[in-house]
Amino acid sequence: MKKTLVGITVVGKDKEGIVANFTNFVFEKNGNLEKVNQNVVKNLFGMYLEVSFPKKINVKTFDSDVLKLGKKLRMEVNTHHETKSEKNIAIFVTKEPHCLDALLRAKSKKEIKGNISVIIGTEKILSSKVKKAKIPFVLVNEKNQAKAEMKILKICQKYNVDLIALARYMRILSPNFVWRYPNRIINIHPSVLPAFPGALAYEQAFERGTKIVGVTSHYVTENLDQGPIIFQDSFKVNPDDTLESIKKQGQKLESTILLKAVKMHLDNKLEVRWRKVHIKTK
Repeated sequence: MKKTLVGITVVGKDKEGIVANFTNFVFEKNGNLEKVNQNVVKNLFGMYLEVSFPKKINVKTFDSDVLKLGKKLRMEVNTHHETKSEKNIAIFVTKEPHCLDALLRAKSKKEIKGNISVIIGTEKILSSKVKKAKIPFVLVNEKNQAKAEMKILKICQKYNVDLIALARYMRILSPNFVWRYPNRIINIHPSVLPAFPGALAYEQAFERGTKIVGVTSHYVTENLDQGPIIFQDSFKVNPDDTLESIKKQGQKLESTILLKAVKMHLDNKLEVRWRKVHIKTK
């Protein structure tokens, strides 16, 4: 019989005994620990446990019990069950439309399995495009990122989001947010990482006179542009290329590589092991 997998995220103030309490809870439920990742940043504790059970479990009872444990320990706990045939996707955007266009076009052609349930933007620029696609658009333009993320988390919970695609979203997500969606936030970066992380990657490449420019799709972690790499691709730079022509070529590639990563994730073809993304063949 196929085993049941459950993802558990735990976020809150760092304190002793959190890991032991949750691992003991899993063993008491006759579960096995497949993965345990934990981190602490500025007294904020984050942990992700992937738990397997040899047979089907009562999901409601399990969720209720683990939430009670979280409440007792004053930690925020969420569970994720890989049971739905169609996952809900949230797309985060700012101004640039090319990656959003690729995802919307693919969905209209039924090229991706997931349901684009909501699009969250830091500006209104792309709202009319989203309305034409008949998808809810929510503006979250709080300048304070902590407040913005609190709103975004509520929106993601409302739409029962499984996967987040950052379609040229120009905000840096904090560990407090990222830890709630481990290996379920995909970003596209205009550089063959680890070269030229952060903003203005094309400008950095142009100024350095690189002969090859590329893009990287990766899972988002608490470390900026250092998450597990999913796909990369590149193109050659000709001597007569301008910064604008490089950007134009790069943006086309961004759309392709982000869409490819999203498709593979939704097809359950990607697995993260030891900070590396492995493509499943079966």
